[in-house]
Amino acid sequence: MAENKRDYYEVLGVPKGASAEEIKKAYRKSAMKYHPDRNPGNKEAEEKFKELGEAYEVLSDDDKRSRYDQFGHAGVDPNFGAGGDYGGGFGGFSGFGDFGDIFGDIFGGGRRTSTRNAPRQGEHVGIRMEVTFEEAAFGTEKEVQIPRVENCAACNGSGSADGKVETCSQCRGSGQVRVTQNFMGMAMQTSTTCPSCNGQGKIIKNPCSTCRGKGKVRRNHKLKIKIPAGIDHNQTVRVRGEGSVGSNGGPNGDVMVEILIRRHRIFERDGVDVWCEVPISFTQAALGSVIEVPTIDGKITFDLPEGTQTGREFTISGKGIPYVNNPKRRGNHRFVVVVETPTKLTKEQRELLEKLEKSIDGKTNPKRKKFFDTLKDFFD
Repeated sequence: MAENKRDYYEVLGVPKGASAEEIKKAYRKSAMKYHPDRNPGNKEAEEKFKELGEAYEVLSDDDKRSRYDQFGHAGVDPNFGAGGDYGGGFGGFSGFGDFGDIFGDIFGGGRRTSTRNAPRQGEHVGIRMEVTFEEAAFGTEKEVQIPRVENCAACNGSGSADGKVETCSQCRGSGQVRVTQNFMGMAMQTSTTCPSCNGQGKIIKNPCSTCRGKGKVRRNHKLKIKIPAGIDHNQTVRVRGEGSVGSNGGPNGDVMVEILIRRHRIFERDGVDVWCEVPISFTQAALGSVIEVPTIDGKITFDLPEGTQTGREFTISGKGIPYVNNPKRRGNHRFVVVVETPTKLTKEQRELLEKLEKSIDGKTNPKRKKFFDTLKDFFD
């Protein structure tokens, strides 16, 4: 009965406004999980797989989806509106549409038959590397050891101790055999891994003792990694062709290096800009002064104007981080001044400051005068 069925969008785990591609991806993911080949004898998985197929058949068809959105399960029921505008209904998996393509991608059947003996790229190798703030800014080169899969040197990657490899007689070297399965009352052909050779397409009677007949071993490999100037935290450097060896003549995988930048004691990064705080004295802020400002290029002098307030930000152009794609171009160096209040004053210093305080008027401290005038108006 239609009322006992779950909502098709809920079955696939997608929102009602999902695109056709989102629906297809959701179905593929769940179908791989509950396919009978992966869950032999599991009745619950079989039922979920059928439920997924029914939901996908409706939601992947624009006409059926429109009827489902308007009338629910009744809109795609074969008995609903028979002979009228909505006749035809669900009626099973007619023609399969993209269904065969999906199973071809996942299980090797349908129109996209694949073979495990086709050339395949090796696995990518991912590592993390910590660099200093300056190394990330200006670039560096580091040598690391990466774990990767290589061809076994003892058997030259053949997997055989004597070099003799026979073609599997059951799959004739393809690594796969075709099987017929009953799917929702229909005979459906799919390709599955050959049980005789485990999908390798070959039989090795005298396996290599080093790699145990696999033809590959995992070893550490020394590699120099070039870190480009301007790279940011959590960005990745890709070294092509230095990952694990490919299969059946396929290319090697790549090495993916995630960069972690060590925290700096003075500088912080904001995109391509460098930011820091510079403490100054009360007299430097009041009178103005030539101060030293630290940058990633070293110390530079800066003419601080008189009357500088704490928290004021200044910018030095072109002294920031280089752009990764254009190292000749750089961001800016920004610094905020922090006026320090003197502590542990001598008696003479205290008397001088008290004398200065008495001589200060509203023209000297306009912000403070405005604040107290506003405060007075507020309470009055």
